[in-house]
Parts: sequence; C-alpha cells; structure tokens
Amino acid sequence: MITHTSYGVEPWTLRESELHLDLLPQSESVFALSNGHVGWRGNLDEGEPHGLPGSYLNGVHEVHALPYAEAGYGYPESGQTVINVTNGKIIRLLVDDEPFDLRYGRLRSHARVLDLRTGLLTRTCEWTSPAGSTVRVRSTRLVSFTQRAIAAVAYEVEAVDARVRVVVQSELVANEQLPGRGGDPRAAIALQAPLEAEEHFAAGRRLRLVHRTRRSGLRVAAAADHVVDGPEPTTTSSESGDDVARLTVTSVLAPGQRLCLEKVVSYGWSSTRSLPAVRDQVDAALAAAEHGGWQGLVDEQRAYLDDFWARADVEVEGDEEIQQAVRFALFHVLQAGARAEQRAIPAKGLTGSGYDGHAFWDTETFVLPLLTYTSPGAVAEALRWRQNTLPAARERAAQLGLRGAAFPWRTIEGSEGSAYWPAGTAAFHVNADIADAVVRYTAVTGDARFERDTGVELLIETARLWRSLGHHDHQGKFHIDGVTGPDEYSAVADDNTYTNLMARSNLLAAADVVERHPRRAAELGVDAEESAAWRDAADAMHIPYNDELRVHEQHAGFTRYQRWDFAATRHDQYPLMLHFPYFDIYRKQVVKQADLVLAMYKCSPFFDEEHKARNFAYYEPLTVRDSSLSACCQAVIAVEAGHPGLAYDYLVEAALMDLEDLEHNTRDGLHIASLAGTWMALVAGFGGMRHHGDTLEFAPRLPERFSRLAFCLELLGRRLRVEIEPGVATYTLVTGEPLEIHHYREPVTVDGDKPRGLPIPAPRVRPAPDQPPHRRPNRQG
Repeated sequence: MITHTSYGVEPWTLRESELHLDLLPQSESVFALSNGHVGWRGNLDEGEPHGLPGSYLNGVHEVHALPYAEAGYGYPESGQTVINVTNGKIIRLLVDDEPFDLRYGRLRSHARVLDLRTGLLTRTCEWTSPAGSTVRVRSTRLVSFTQRAIAAVAYEVEAVDARVRVVVQSELVANEQLPGRGGDPRAAIALQAPLEAEEHFAAGRRLRLVHRTRRSGLRVAAAADHVVDGPEPTTTSSESGDDVARLTVTSVLAPGQRLCLEKVVSYGWSSTRSLPAVRDQVDAALAAAEHGGWQGLVDEQRAYLDDFWARADVEVEGDEEIQQAVRFALFHVLQAGARAEQRAIPAKGLTGSGYDGHAFWDTETFVLPLLTYTSPGAVAEALRWRQNTLPAARERAAQLGLRGAAFPWRTIEGSEGSAYWPAGTAAFHVNADIADAVVRYTAVTGDARFERDTGVELLIETARLWRSLGHHDHQGKFHIDGVTGPDEYSAVADDNTYTNLMARSNLLAAADVVERHPRRAAELGVDAEESAAWRDAADAMHIPYNDELRVHEQHAGFTRYQRWDFAATRHDQYPLMLHFPYFDIYRKQVVKQADLVLAMYKCSPFFDEEHKARNFAYYEPLTVRDSSLSACCQAVIAVEAGHPGLAYDYLVEAALMDLEDLEHNTRDGLHIASLAGTWMALVAGFGGMRHHGDTLEFAPRLPERFSRLAFCLELLGRRLRVEIEPGVATYTLVTGEPLEIHHYREPVTVDGDKPRGLPIPAPRVRPAPDQPPHRRPNRQG
C-alpha cells in the first residue's frame, strides 16, 4: 500500500490521497482505531462499501463446536471467535434524496489521514450526486485512550454550489452481515447474527442497544449521544428496533452552510452483570465523556500521546519509509495494549477478525518486550490476564496428566481454542514465553508487589509443567520430548532447543523467586525439594548439537532430515502449509519461522559469537518465512552475525508487513507482532540492545541507509536515550539515578551530568548466506 501512488511517506502521518475500492479492505485495517478495549476498523462513515465491517470489544466472543474427523482424548471440544459487536461508527448521508455512496455519482476528491501524534483519523471528500448536487464531507474519528469505553466521531457536511436538502442518519447497528471466510485458515469463522436483542432505546438524541451472545452468554451494550449544530430549521428525530437505533437529522443548506454532528459512543460488556447494570455502565460512560465534550476528548488524546511519544519514539534519519513505518508500528502496538486491562492482546489487536481474534505466544514474545520499556503498565495488565486464566490452564494440565499449568496455544478467554494438536497443545513453549515476560517486567520496573502477587504464581505453575513434562535419562540429562517449538513446520519433536533453553530459564527463575518470596511460595505448596528439582532439571537440560556440522540443532535429529526440495517449489506454492501436506513438511529440513535463530536472541548468553554466525548461516537457507514472526528475529541475529545489509532487508519486511500487505491478508487485520518486531529489529538489531538479569548492554551497528538512529528505554525509574551515528554511540540519562550499562561488553556508568559518546568498533562482515529460492527478502539494503 505504501508504494501505491495514493499513499505518501510522511514522518508522523499515514495519508491516503485518493480512494481505491480495491484497497478498501487493507485500508480499513491500517486506519483502524483502538485503545485495547474498544476497536473500530477504518470503515467509511456511511458503512458501505466495505471490505470487512469491524467493531470489537476485547474479550467479547462466541463459542462454536470444533469438528473432528475422529474424536480423541484431550481435544478441545469448542472454539472461540471474536464477534462484530454493535457498530457505532455509521453516519449515513442523503443529499436531495440521493444516498451518499461513493460507487455512484462523481467523487471529486477523497483523502484520509491518520495522525499518529493526535490519534485522530480524518476524512475529507467532495462528491457530486447523480442528480448534480455537490457537498463537502469532513469527519474526524477517535477511540479514546483516556476513557476506555468511549469512541467518537465529529461529522460535517457542507453545501458547495447550490442549495441542498440533507438528511444525516446516525446509527447503532448490530448483527451486520459479514463476508465469508474463504479458504485461508488464518481468517475468522464468520458467525452470522451472533447477538440476541435484549433492549433497544431512543429518546431525544440518545440511543442505546443491549444484546446478549447466544452461546457464550456475554451481555453487550452500546449507547450514543449527539450534539447537532445546523442552520434553522434543523430537526431531529429518533427511533429504535432490535438491531438498529437511529437519530435522523434534517436540514437545508445554502452554499457554504454546514451541518455539524458530534457523536459520542460508549461500550460495555459483562458475563455476570445484569441488564440494568450494563445499561447504567454505558450511560455513565457517556456522561463522563460529555463532561468535557468532543474537544475535551481530542485534547486528552493529544496529551496522552505526547507523553507516549516522549518515552517511546524511535527516530530514523536517512530512511523516510522506515521512519514512518516504525511510528505506525509503535502507534498500533500501543492501540492493541494500552487499555486492554486484564484482557488478552490478540494477534491482530482489535483491527480485524483474523485468527478469530485469538491471542498467541506472539503477545509475550514480541509485543510485551516493546511495551515493557515504553508502557509497562499495559504489560502488568496483560500478565494479570494470564494469571486470571490459571484455573483453565491448571485444568488443561491435569487433563494432559501434567502438573502446574498448561497455557493455551490460542485463546480469547483462557481455554485452548486450537483444534490441531501439533501446532496447538504441543507448543508448550508458550509457558516459558509467559515466564520470560514476567521476569523481564519485574527486572525493568522493580515492581516487587507485582512479582509477589502475580509473578510468583505464574513462575511456579509454569515451572511445575516443565518438571512434569520432561525427564532425566540414565546419564542424568533432562529432556523435553514431543513438543513443537516456534517453527510450526517441525512438530512434535524431541528437545527443541528454543523450548529447552526457555524452559531452563523458567525453572531457574521460579527457583529464584521462591527464595525471594518464601511465604507466598509456601502458600502455593512449594517446598525445598520441589525448588531443588527445578534447579536440577535446569542444570541438566539437554541442548542438541551436531558435532560434525558444529551447529546447534533446532531439535534433536533435525540436521539428519532430508532437505526440502526448494528448487522444485514454485513461488506460488508459498506458504507451504496451503499447498503441501503437513506430513511431508514435518519430516523435512524446512523452517516456517525463525526458531533456533530466535533462541539465539532470547537466550543470547548461551551462544558465543562463532556459534551464532554458524547457526545463522546453516538455518538461513532453510527458512521460508511463511510467518510474519520471522523477519524481525532474523534481522536481529543478522546484525550480530555480520550481515547488516541482510538485516536491513529483514527490517524492511517486518516494518512493511501490513503497509505493503506482504502476506496478502492485511484485510483481516494488522500483524501486531510483526509491528512490534519493527521495534525489535531497530532497538535489539541495529541498537544491539540485550537485557539479561541486571546487565543492560548495547552493541550498536547502523546499516548503510541510516545516518542516525535514536530511541529511549524506561528502566527502574530512569529514562535512557541512545543515539547512534556512524562510528559513535551516545548514551544520555534523561531522568533518574546513574545507570551502569555495557557498551560492547565494557561497563560504562551514565549519569545526568553529560552524555557519554563511545566509539563503535569496525564491523566484522561475513559472506552473506543464501535464502531459499523465491523467499529472499526484497533487496533494499
């Protein structure tokens, strides 16, 4: 999309200068607004045409049966899918009885701008109806960060060259018709009419609908209130039915006259509260929003984002596309998690229904690291959601004959939603990913209360799973067999290196936290013997290694598999999972997404420089990147392995995953983890940032395209600013007490007196490895 002539490259905005209906589904995703609780896709105000209507409330879902050709013990019986809740965006317009529909008449101009500093989506257009009446329409939309139940629209219509009669219909609409799923398993199941009406209301300029999901039993309410300003006489009327509540505004406009409508919408839902309670909830949210009015919401939004950008902005000089893309990424990751508040952060955020609105390990591994250093409050809430789902995770572990908790591969409300065992239940590494997020959050924030109240329980229950899942062999080595690592093309394998190393860290972290919080640990039934068993398992963890090739194996025996026949695989046969049987994929050396490479980043101290280089060179020709989670990891290790040009290419792929619709499914929602991976590629890749235990280190290296890279990190009450230019890195302590960091392994103390400028040593550049045919990144570096 960003390369389309309708889209410009600007540092703080995403601008669309013309409307192209063939890009409408993708544009609805990139222009989506959310706060982590309420999500509105960037649909046109009038609702049609559309690619995918989308109004979402985090956690609101419907359940459905999971069909199996053959039943099996331990298979989840039902799945969950996000539903399209009541649409409060719709504002229809009639001009002299002609519906304002961009497929008819003449569209003279049309532009949309997403301003990343203000959080506002603005639309301006000029349209001549089939009967010859011309109007200008301007709308501004927001989803509030400061009032999490609130979204709002300011809508204005102006007569241009003749007197016109206009009718504006502001609506709440439930059970909109959705497009079919098609053949892509990553798309959502389309549940038609999932909401049953419970109450409808319209009086004056206020509207309200209350519904209940048929199977999951969730009560959903939406309410709207309006401010109308137009020439005399301007009249209003309202009406409601089961699935529609409508305010109709009628006026006659002379040339230059305008009709203005401000619409504030509130949302609420609950699985337990009564209809009157949920009704009162949305009415109260409206009252709070109306206290400051439209302008108050706008001002609060700007102040919130000013604070965010002061601590989170990444500045890139020399590459305008990457500068725009990383700010776009930061904004959407913030939208996905800012006000989720003990709800999941889905893989698509609230920008679309892809993957049925499920959360995966993506959250803890890719999204939470970014938020930990920029918006740590959102991380604490996301991990409290995991804690809240522990009863379901314990039940799942018990069903599998294991101790502790088995967190789900994909879920909305905490139970396993994957019907495919190898890429679902067997991917136990999600446990260690959650533990890793807990450890990082407490190390970065020093939040001892969180560690005691939330972290201890999560670390203990995840460690218990590893100790019961794995076993010691006759030589004392500890093995974890029959699991699926991050690479979903290598399923149900023994001793996946990523899983084993992350489990090792999980076990040690649990043993350490038990020592720091013995009373809490005792409440959870941990004794000295159990804690010692965790340390024994961690110390004896087996990590498979091929002595002949001198590389670590992705899993035991992986390097003896037959290599995939890449030469015989056409470019249109990717992703492989849509064109070849899993049976064939699983027994070949082919990698869907970075696995061993990700382990070298997440567990960096375990690997020395030479092993990182050799491992990267071995796995690069096998990695087809049929997952959006791969490029950012490859970018990070490519820098460390001496391939800065290749690293840049992977950065571009991660950054433009949605802006260029590289996987052809941006229509279903944005790839939030890949967006977060843009930050990872810049900060951990070219910034060389690693944080393990008490050690924060940097080994920065700029690609040729960059003349400067700058970013900030929040750490233990401090704000550290890092600026990288050719040959020198400058570290500035913006706020807080002196901080010890490591620059290329040399300790350096940074204080508030003055910045510390340190030289960057000359790089060691190695021959670039090959990639599979048809799967090389776009060469831009």
